Amino acid sequence: MASGPVIGAGRRFCAGGDIESFVESADQPAYLRRLALEADAATRALTDLAKPVVAGVHGAVAGAGLALMLSCDIVVADPGTKFVFAYPSIGLTPDCGLSYLLPRAVGQQRALQFAFAGKPASVDDALAMGLIAESADDVATRAGRLAVEFAAGPARALGESRRLLRAGWETDRVAAGVEEARTISELVTGPEAAELIRRFMAQ
Repeated sequence: MASGPVIGAGRRFCAGGDIESFVESADQPAYLRRLALEADAATRALTDLAKPVVAGVHGAVAGAGLALMLSCDIVVADPGTKFVFAYPSIGLTPDCGLSYLLPRAVGQQRALQFAFAGKPASVDDALAMGLIAESADDVATRAGRLAVEFAAGPARALGESRRLLRAGWETDRVAAGVEEARTISELVTGPEAAELIRRFMAQ
């Protein structure tokens, strides 16, 4: 079901946008608009996957890196990781869906405080805010273990649960209940659920 966790290479998970490329562009507004739309499409594609996504982060998670991270489902961070909103420090605003993802992860007040403060958040801060799921000294091993566990789990149930939980932000209570009813009734006759229910009943 999954090939492994999303782990940044090098010293940082993601340091944000390449500011030098903005500066050198002949048409900065057009360049940034195109870049933001392309990067947004990539983070949405990650969010739309029909399987759980684990991220292992380390070093720095800045700017668009926060959106990339929050497009994953479970985030494991190295204890020394720093999380930085970053955009206002160069006079810019969020991209890649961060204005949508961040308040949903940590709440509106914490999101605004984090955005306005201009200071890096530590792993302890990130845990307290709900920005990440856990911290581990060996991020690659822990994230990899989680990815393997999810991959060995009930693929259809986990994928549909991921979809329902993420879609809950975009629908009303009645519609959410209707979609849950449709999904659970569809899955109950599938081979995955049939086998797991048989095992449960045999206990």
